[in-house]
Amino acid sequence: MPHTSVETVVAQARAAQTEFEAVSQEVVDELTVGLAWAILAPEINRSLSEQAVRDTGLGNSKDKIIKNHRKTLGLLRDLKNAPSCGIIRELPEEGLVEIARPVGVVGAVTPSTNPIATPLNKTLNAIKGRNAIVLAPSPKGEAVCQRVVELLQKVLRHLGHPENLIQKLPAPVSKDATHDMMQLVDLVVVTGSQNNVRASYRSGTPAIGVGTGNVSAIIDETADLVSAAKKIITSKTFDNATSCSSENSVVIVDQVYDDAITALESAGGILLNPEETQNLQNTLWIQGRLNQDLIAKSAPEIAEAIGLQCPDINQLKMLMVEETGTGREYPFSGEKLCPVLTVYRASNFNEACEQVREIYDFQGKGHSVGLHSQDESRPLIMGLTLPACRVIVNQAHCFATGGSFDNGLPFSLSMGCGTWGGNSISDNLNYRHYLNIVRIVRPIPPVEPSDEDIFGEFWAKHGR
Repeated sequence: MPHTSVETVVAQARAAQTEFEAVSQEVVDELTVGLAWAILAPEINRSLSEQAVRDTGLGNSKDKIIKNHRKTLGLLRDLKNAPSCGIIRELPEEGLVEIARPVGVVGAVTPSTNPIATPLNKTLNAIKGRNAIVLAPSPKGEAVCQRVVELLQKVLRHLGHPENLIQKLPAPVSKDATHDMMQLVDLVVVTGSQNNVRASYRSGTPAIGVGTGNVSAIIDETADLVSAAKKIITSKTFDNATSCSSENSVVIVDQVYDDAITALESAGGILLNPEETQNLQNTLWIQGRLNQDLIAKSAPEIAEAIGLQCPDINQLKMLMVEETGTGREYPFSGEKLCPVLTVYRASNFNEACEQVREIYDFQGKGHSVGLHSQDESRPLIMGLTLPACRVIVNQAHCFATGGSFDNGLPFSLSMGCGTWGGNSISDNLNYRHYLNIVRIVRPIPPVEPSDEDIFGEFWAKHGR
């Protein structure tokens, strides 16, 4: 695609954003709700979800319908009554007034695994801050993204706003066009390919990219094993494990190992023997890369692909393999993007944490870690020592990390992994990341300490 086409799209976005910047909070909030409903209306959501699976071959439409609805409903809950225009906070005792201003034109790179929910999430967050947005979808998700944009532009026109507030790069979207966009916009937000994340940071434009998933969860000796097994399988099988927050490994403390495996099998998993495990490895990876024909397929489809002999093959929800090593020579220690769970055994909780650290040293550092335990001290131990930005306690991991109705995280489809994961943020990407905050600073009575206030304790202990 010629470079001028990207320039034209961004120029149109900039003109639309300049016009939109003057609207009120009330107008912004009405628009975000209207945009969301244009996609969540049941028949539209179903149609888009079915197209997403047809076009990408990833996941299943039933779960995508749920994901689109719940993730967007949760985001709207977070955005409701959240100030994002003009004065958003006053701190008279500090002489400060905070004002929210737009960042301008947002360039959003979105993955094929979530070709509806992620573009919509980024768009609503951008509009909440009175920004324009240009979407750069993955090639497989391009057609459904085009439909999403057309539906959203229809709402813009209906409510009297410039339709170029929301655009996508013209088809076919290429790497070159995406990289050109990154250089021309005011903020880049990237979910998906780590190549795109790194490119965004190299673009010279302020960028927020999120890291690789390869989530591990610990089951310790105090866990409710039935509950843990049900949550892990529910999370791991949702949308055929397309989420970067799906568990890819579970580390089980030796004392409850056999009982935990039994609970996982009762919930729909099957533990493969060494021969079956090797067969799966040979099929799931081709020349070191994940087999594109098996990514985000169901457990029965994968079982059939490896010729697994199982009487209730159509009832299978998840395949499990035992592993001891980590790294490139042990591919099951990495992200699999399908309902295959790697199982490690640890002698105790501390060894389980060390096993997680080894897994994350290979892949997934910074993202999140799960814990199934009744010991209240252990989440804090993990939070203080492991390289993970979220410690998810006794929850279905893929639902909890991106915000849930029963935890306090912001609803998001993009989880920052901090410097551990090569990211500029460690929290869930949310509407505040799409704002410039201006501070009016007035004088207040001085708060100036004496030397004794600051150094006195040190002097008394060590001398001057």
